[in-house]
Amino acid sequence: MSQHFSSLDGSAIVNDLVTVIVANREYLSEVDGAIGDGDHGINMAKGFAHCGRAIAGRQLDLAGALDELTLSLMEGIGGSMGPLYGSLFIGMADEVRGSQQIDAARFARLLRGGLTSLQDITDAGVGDKCLMDTLIPAVEAFEQAEAGGASFKEALQRMKSAASQGRDSTRDLVAKIGRASRLGERSLGVLDAGAVSCCLILTQLADSIETRLI
Repeated sequence: MSQHFSSLDGSAIVNDLVTVIVANREYLSEVDGAIGDGDHGINMAKGFAHCGRAIAGRQLDLAGALDELTLSLMEGIGGSMGPLYGSLFIGMADEVRGSQQIDAARFARLLRGGLTSLQDITDAGVGDKCLMDTLIPAVEAFEQAEAGGASFKEALQRMKSAASQGRDSTRDLVAKIGRASRLGERSLGVLDAGAVSCCLILTQLADSIETRLI
């Protein structure tokens, strides 16, 4: 059987995401403060911490844990990030409902499902200085690696690398959407907070899964 992980690790995997976002609360707000409101870390940590409390002591499968994360973000985060990340995670959850074991092919569908769900509510894409600059290259890197016969572990490594490169690319972009777009050229030279938080999430997701591959 190909490399896979158990969907019953869902609570543990999502709790790892909670931990990394809460730990980076101040950093995310610092990044956001350069060209935004400076509250990205505060809002993200609030929503993720709420999810952590909701799943504490419960062994949920991955779809169930992602459902709880979606609810926490939709209800607990103000502004646009709640719906954006909520759409991402519910799209991911829908691709693994009823799955007991998740292999690389299924995980590729999870990633694509999350991206497609997000694209249903936003026209943002690569080059707009937003989380899409991280997410789209990461999804495509995993898909290409998996389709090319790479192991699950190797595909996760390529996803992480693409996410980091995507995050870093936003430093050289002019913001085209959101409040930062009003700054024009002044938005150059700093990272986008959404791209940074998305990279943290995808990197931790990959690390959490890699340790659970069998």
